[in-house]
Amino acid sequence: MEILYHGHSCVQLSHKGKSIIIDPFFTGNSLATAKPEEIEAQYVLLTHAHSDHIADAVTIAKRNNATIIAIHELATYMAWQGIEAHGMNLGGAYDFDFGRVKMTQAFHSSGFVDEEKKEIIYMGMPAGFLVTMGGKTVYHTGDTGLFGDLKLIGDRHKINVAFLPIGDNFTMGPEDALLAAEWINASVTVPIHYNTFQPIKQDAHAFIKNLEAQQLRGKIMEPGEKFQI
Repeated sequence: MEILYHGHSCVQLSHKGKSIIIDPFFTGNSLATAKPEEIEAQYVLLTHAHSDHIADAVTIAKRNNATIIAIHELATYMAWQGIEAHGMNLGGAYDFDFGRVKMTQAFHSSGFVDEEKKEIIYMGMPAGFLVTMGGKTVYHTGDTGLFGDLKLIGDRHKINVAFLPIGDNFTMGPEDALLAAEWINASVTVPIHYNTFQPIKQDAHAFIKNLEAQQLRGKIMEPGEKFQI
């Protein structure tokens, strides 16, 4: 499996001609190195409905005739935009042509904010994804705070790569993410959701150093960077 990090929480996974992108956020992201018009993917996975996670979902899905995978309410909303959508819910799993997706809980919020109308549309529960492709499993926790069932998820699944938010303020910070990484016990932990905005500025190198002190392997990925697992 090839993993491509696009910055913030946006991760693209590819294997044998199939590609999925999680939480596409290019428009308005000063750290992004790609444009939504350049993305080739057959599936778009959305952890929740905040703009820094769905900003380019419609553009990418329509351009690629891709299927959006999300919690039921968010998937329904996307289907109303004329997009093929597959709704799921927490704890559920489904086999797609690229592999298997299991939706996990996340402790956060999820709503679409219409600034012009000053309205907030509820979009269902936030989520994380366990994605298995080519015999490898990637865990994208989504935006979340620390919660005890992360240990259960780690105990029950052999996770090759875990993407964990470390930004604090909106999600868990580095200290809580360190404990989450210990519980998940992935072969590699990659920090995400930091440095995009001032309130989530963090020192990822210090986080990796603390992981290594606990005999855990961490990896910093810069936007546009790839690696194989």
